[in-house]
Order: sequence, then C-alpha cells, then structure tokens
Amino acid sequence: MSNDIAANRSGLKDFLASIATISGDLSNITAPPFVLAENSTVEIPQYWADHPYLWAAPALEEDPEKRALLVLKNFLGSLRGQQYAGRKEEDGVKKPLNAFLGELFLGSWSTEELGETRLVSEQVGHHPPVTACYLWNDQVGIRAEGFTEQEITFSGNVSIKQKGYAIVHVDKYDEDYLLPLPNIKVKGLLGGVPHPELYGEYSLISSNGYISHIKFEGKSFFGSGHKNGFEARFFHADRPDETIYTIEGAWNSTFTIKDARNDSEVETFDVRTIKHKPMTVPDLSEQDPWESRKAWGDVISSLHKGDMKGATTAKNAVENGQRQMRKDEEAKGEEFKHVFFDKVPNDPIFDKLVKHDPQAYTIDPSGGIWKVDKQAAEQRQRPFHGDLTPSNQRVAHKQGQPQEGRRSINGQDQDSGGTAGAVGSAKSSNGYAPDAPVQNGAPKPVGDATPRDEKRPDSAVGSKGDSRRQSSNAIEVTDEMVENFLRAKTSNLRV
Repeated sequence: MSNDIAANRSGLKDFLASIATISGDLSNITAPPFVLAENSTVEIPQYWADHPYLWAAPALEEDPEKRALLVLKNFLGSLRGQQYAGRKEEDGVKKPLNAFLGELFLGSWSTEELGETRLVSEQVGHHPPVTACYLWNDQVGIRAEGFTEQEITFSGNVSIKQKGYAIVHVDKYDEDYLLPLPNIKVKGLLGGVPHPELYGEYSLISSNGYISHIKFEGKSFFGSGHKNGFEARFFHADRPDETIYTIEGAWNSTFTIKDARNDSEVETFDVRTIKHKPMTVPDLSEQDPWESRKAWGDVISSLHKGDMKGATTAKNAVENGQRQMRKDEEAKGEEFKHVFFDKVPNDPIFDKLVKHDPQAYTIDPSGGIWKVDKQAAEQRQRPFHGDLTPSNQRVAHKQGQPQEGRRSINGQDQDSGGTAGAVGSAKSSNGYAPDAPVQNGAPKPVGDATPRDEKRPDSAVGSKGDSRRQSSNAIEVTDEMVENFLRAKTSNLRV
C-alpha cells in the first residue's frame, strides 16, 4: 500500500491543485481513479426506494394529511442513502463515475406484501450531465419520475448545485407531489474524509394542498448550527400561517415530528435503523453493454484490486469511445437516441405545483425537462442500441445462443419462453435485509412502516464556451493534505 500512496501522491496533488484554480463547471472533470466510487451516477436513484415499505406507505394511507406527511418522511429518510450511495458514513464519500450518454441502470425490489417495485435510470445528457429516472409499483399504485443536472464548483469545498425535480404520483387518489433536489457541499476533501452537507431552502408541494417548507442548515465554518441539520414546517396552502407539524433533526441520523396544534410528539425517526431491501439486477452475463455495471465492469474490477493503472485504462476505453461516437454522430448529422426518456418543452404538473414556491426549483433550459416513456419502460427489449457498445465497438451475437436483446425489461424472454430479463433472474446488489411491512391506516409512528435494521454559481449558467476560469483564491495543497486524503481513500479499496 505504501507504493500506492507514493505513486498516487503526485497525481492527487495535481488534481486537487487544478480544481482549486477552477471557478467554472467541474461536472465533467475526469478524476483520478483512486478517488472514484465503484458505481456510476445512474445508480443513485435506487436510494429513493431501497426501503420499499416506507416508499410505498403513502399509497396505503387514506388520510390526505398523513399521506403528504409520509411523502415528506420518505424524502427525508432517503437522503442519507443518496448522499453516501450505500457506503458507510465513516468511510466518507467518493466521486461516482461520470455516466456516459445513454448509460442505463435497471433493477427491482420484490416483497410478498407489495409486489414488485421497478427502476429504470438513464443518462440523458452529458454536456450538461443529466440523469433521468422512473420508479414504479403497479400493485400498490405509486410511481415517481425525475431528472437532475449537476453543476460543480470548488473553493475549498466542493459545491454541487442540483437542477431538476422529482414528482411522486399516487394512483388511487390521483395526487402528485413535487420533490426538490437539495444542493450539496462536500466538506473535508482536503482533510481526507469528505462528507456531504445539504444547504438551502426548499418546498415539497402536493396537489392536495399540503406543503412542507424545509431548511437545510448544517454546521457553518464558524461552528454554528448542527452537522447535517434541518428543520421543516408542514402546513396547508389555504392556511399558510397555521403550522400543522414541525420536523427537526439531522437527515443522516434522527429527526422528530411534532404536532404543532397540541405540541405533542408524533414520532422520532432514526434513519440509521432503516433496513434496506437488496436490489435485484441481472447477472452481468445477461446485461446489455449499455447497462452501467457491465459497461464499467473492468473499471470496477480494477478498483476492487487496487489496480489504478488498470482502472485508468478501462475508464479511458469507454470515455474515448464516447468521444468518437459524438464525432461520428456530428459527421452524419444524427443525434443520439434515448431509450426510456424524452425531452419535452414543458411539464404541466410541475408548472402547476411550482407556483407555490418558484424559488425552490431551478431548471436549466440547456439541460431540458425529461419525461419517461412508460410504454418503453414496460416493454423495451435488449439490445437497447443494437450491436453498438458504449466504447463505440460493434459486437455480433453468437449463432445458436439467445440474444440478450430479446429479453424484455419486464422479465419475459421473447425467444426462449420466459427466461428472466433485465429485472428478472437477478442477483442482489448488497447484503441488507428488508425493512418491515407497512399496514393499512396510519397510527403513530407515521406511516406504520416499522424501521429495522459537482457545480458553478447561477451567474455562470448559460455561458458559452469554456467557463472554467482561473480563480485568485487558489488553495495550496500540502503533502500532509495529500497523505491524509490518500490514506483515507486507498484504505477503502478491497484487495
């Protein structure tokens, strides 16, 4: 390991020094492999619903006030998983792999009580980077779709501004809930153990009139506030001055819900006790070349072994292939064809709900608004891009063997009579046990879900050409910073 630290010291020092002098968008910066996570950004949406009972709880609640509160509870309960991407908190965060245009992630969760919850996630933009996702459970009648564009800047901390939104729909009551995507600061990068801090004020807005105004504060540079702290106020749009519930605590540990009408405690919820249901994904041999884990398989394998040279070589093969693909498309006057999502000029549901708090949401016209093609999500079959691979190679299917492209996403093999497809015969992605079932009705605690165990300022948006300007506040990176960072990061690699 000492050789790894010595070999990586210069590369990390150069990387940190270079981003310290850039004030523009860093979202497509290529990070050295020893600071990379073993997953891509297209996998992040799975953490919205890797606790299926809590996610589905609003669809099982008859009271509209409690339904809206349950959506808020799941939103807050999912933040820890999203920010750490399934990693242990003490290990800090790593930079996910930059998803390439067209990268896909498909999976599902199944329980006896709820049936199947399914996910499709696709990288629909690269400049700027935009990820779109769709989650749905037909048996319970709840679904969610959304998209996010990230812009990243660096000034001692990494600041990530998220543009986009998510909408949760409850079929039975024909209700929509507009969910924000909080901005992030990654602190402690130069100290060696980076951790996320959410910041800003947002509103979670429902079509039944209930609104939650949320303020993420965190701990300031001067020591005020609490790490990962937030406070929220729940009220109805018709009576905005009458607080119904208050919620306060930390999104990565515990928060308390109180009924403001009688000053009684409804519930103290510990997000660390949520049991996460293992997601099922197809075996690598059954995945399409455009599915994330297959596409980045050689990179992930090299990271597991601590083989930084191998990770770099494998990563370059995909990225160089993508660059050539864009050149080929431009030469032919063609555009890349997306699989599951379409770019639309507007979203009537968003336009209606956002009127209650337009300052809480940001949409970048260049990134666009993305909506799912539900028929494609249900029926589209492999291969998703014919014989073309993400590295811009052509592959031929062997004669006499079933083609991967014939397997349907809903698990039916059109050629071989029922062989599991994209979310069928799959393996678990982690070893967690499921959370406990939700029962109908909503006595305390809320939801009856028993828990068990990168960016630039707004002024830079829309600028043309290379917006990465040299900053006068460059930070000098010392050997001690590099040593601490490398030891913290490389110690997490499995050999």
